Amino acid sequence: MKNKFPFITLSQSLLLLRIAVPFMLIAHAVIRITGGTIGRFANFLEERGFIFGLAIVWLITIVELAGGILMMLGYYTRWIAAIFIVQLTLGIIIIHAAKGWFVGEHGTGGVEYSLVLIVALVVIAAADKK
Repeated sequence: MKNKFPFITLSQSLLLLRIAVPFMLIAHAVIRITGGTIGRFANFLEERGFIFGLAIVWLITIVELAGGILMMLGYYTRWIAAIFIVQLTLGIIIIHAAKGWFVGEHGTGGVEYSLVLIVALVVIAAADKK
């Protein structure tokens, strides 16, 4: 039987997902650091009543970096997926829900991207055999 699109096996596609999703979260952390938006994000949180906004943002950033790398390497995948799901859910509640559904084209900063990442993380966690 010939391979059909996408020409990779299920296990290869799950590996691709396990690398791609944390890469996106790592990218958010890196741009937060290199783009200088840590302070702005901290101020945003403090304006909404969070204390220690700067510490929270650094914690989020470190979790995205370290957790993303560990997930890419296949370590603690279920635990990291659970942490990322909680983080993304809180992001939806605190930031994205008020901005609607769409992220781009028809909106700005909505929930759709976060929800897709959450579903992908559920699949990654379910596929983990460790």
